[in-house]
Amino acid sequence: MDADAFWLFDLVGEDIAFWLSYLTNGKHLNWYASFRFTIMAAIFGGCLALVFGLLGAAAKASRFAPLRAIGTVYVSMVRGVPDVLFFLFFPLAFEQGVEWVWSMQVCTPDSIAANQANWPPCREANWLLSTYEYLILACVSLGIIFGAFTANVIHGAMRAVPQGQLEAARAYGMSDFQVLTRIHIRQMWVYALPGLSNVWLLLIKATSLLSLLQIADIVWWAGQLGSPNFLPQAGLVHGDWRWAYFIALFVFYILVTLLSEKGFSRLTIWARRGMPVEG
Repeated sequence: MDADAFWLFDLVGEDIAFWLSYLTNGKHLNWYASFRFTIMAAIFGGCLALVFGLLGAAAKASRFAPLRAIGTVYVSMVRGVPDVLFFLFFPLAFEQGVEWVWSMQVCTPDSIAANQANWPPCREANWLLSTYEYLILACVSLGIIFGAFTANVIHGAMRAVPQGQLEAARAYGMSDFQVLTRIHIRQMWVYALPGLSNVWLLLIKATSLLSLLQIADIVWWAGQLGSPNFLPQAGLVHGDWRWAYFIALFVFYILVTLLSEKGFSRLTIWARRGMPVEG
């Protein structure tokens, strides 16, 4: 091997070592670690959305008029409010509500008068939330928002189950509870899963809003790392590289979408077990 080949291998090795050190520096490690916030928000937000959806669908189908009205208002109102607006409103309202309740216990007229800010009423009532506390509020917000969509899907799926099968189950001597649990809910999932998969993918996309709640998530770090940097001490001088980091996020969300579609396909097969094949 001649000298030129050795020089080429050394140059490639230096480039690889440089990029490995750059992509594994402290800020990039924080970016990789921030993926856990997105994953946690999706999983726990999805679980809460399913819980709120089941409760909302049950309330909407209730024979008790006030409960039915609550379910209808919840589904209609939350679906009509823009996701971003409600996503910001609930955590802020909850935080200030807690501060207001706490201020009634700890604030004195002197501390209120000494406080120059409009909110909270006094410094003692100020609630400084951590990242994980904001994440909990974000999960609840996602659960409430997409729980309304889930409730609408489940309510429609319950009505889509053929009435003839329910009547046949009653003719066999099943009680109303047995008809509900063994026939109605069992077959409801077949009709609900396509709609629930759409709600899940919408929820996945909504996790990109976490930075609005002061959570340093993958979108926030992508913007920070890709911003133009002309400080030599930062390790690498570069222009606007945000497009490259956002492409990486595109790939991440596309992979999550593909995995989700595979998962819902398997769930649909599982839900259809024991049922006659159509066509």
